[in-house]
Amino acid sequence: MNYMTEALKIAKKSGGDLPIGAVIVRNGEIISTFHNEKELRKDSSAHAEMLALCEAQKKLNTCVLDDCEIYVTLEPCPMCAWAIIQARIKKVCFGAYDTIYGAFGSALDLRKLANSKTEVTGGIAEEECSMLIKEYFKKIR
Repeated sequence: MNYMTEALKIAKKSGGDLPIGAVIVRNGEIISTFHNEKELRKDSSAHAEMLALCEAQKKLNTCVLDDCEIYVTLEPCPMCAWAIIQARIKKVCFGAYDTIYGAFGSALDLRKLANSKTEVTGGIAEEECSMLIKEYFKKIR
């Protein structure tokens, strides 16, 4: 299964929110999916990654997700990157790079601060992920 394709499908369901989708996978099985709900919930922390992490941790009854991977359509911001590192996610795969807020190598790399071994791969379906975000901003401006 192509998990980034699934993350893109989830992102497209975000309604009035910035279209970001996150999928958490454990042993080849999707255990959590979310899109941004910041506007919907009126909650600045309701990013796709944060919501997906919370759901996965509840399902697995643990705060440690060291046997999980996360696929997200945009490079995680510092808040989300730090939560991913704290959850000990083993691998992060993201689509579009975020040169302003990206915290896994573009603007900064929080793994260095935490001495984290989290693997990161960026640029997966980058064009499609970037286009989704660009189209969103065209609509709201």
